[in-house]
Amino acid sequence: MFFAIYYILGTGMQWKALPRCLGAASTVHDWFQQWTQAGVFKQPWTSGLVQLQAEGRLDWDWQGLDACQTKAPLGGEAVGPNPTDRGKGGVKRHADGQAQGLPIGVAVTGANVHEVTQVRAVLDSMPVLPPPAEDDFAPGFCADKGYDAEAIRRLLAQWGYRVHILSRGEEADKCRTPGYRARRWVVERTHAWFHQFRRLLIRWEKKVDNYEAFLHLACANTVWRRSLLFFG
Repeated sequence: MFFAIYYILGTGMQWKALPRCLGAASTVHDWFQQWTQAGVFKQPWTSGLVQLQAEGRLDWDWQGLDACQTKAPLGGEAVGPNPTDRGKGGVKRHADGQAQGLPIGVAVTGANVHEVTQVRAVLDSMPVLPPPAEDDFAPGFCADKGYDAEAIRRLLAQWGYRVHILSRGEEADKCRTPGYRARRWVVERTHAWFHQFRRLLIRWEKKVDNYEAFLHLACANTVWRRSLLFFG
């Protein structure tokens, strides 16, 4: 059953198109609903990050936060008019990626919800937190100008982060400085990895819990698969 659900996530196909060899579509969908309500799909993501944290293999030097919009043609919960798509129904996927791009926090809202309102929700969704700063060197937190609000700067400072909020032009100028490394790319990498899962590209789920379940499963796969590539 679990592989059948993962197959749906990867291919993006409709439930009724599920190959019979993977199980009856109605049965698989029933299990998906039960496991979603039980929080099953968040557990492997959490356990993967907890294990990497315990082994000291999560790089907390930098984090990047950004949101990505996608279509939601069937509407449903947490769907709003997309201002960049003639007001059609859409959804925003907010993600926080650490220095290697592994997803450590996510949230889902309607496309018309401003990113700045979801910073706390993303932080609260993190299964693991950065270790205490050593030598007064706090981890950096990068975001674009859409997050430039005094309340957000205070919130991130309370969480122990050094805040770096730059426009793309400002970051491009800094990149011309010898030795400077662009930082916000880590979350762009996170979203690029999410885009490998076709079920996330267009939201067909009317219930936000179901879409979040697929997102959590994508987080789990990304953490486990990429950690093998990074760390062997």
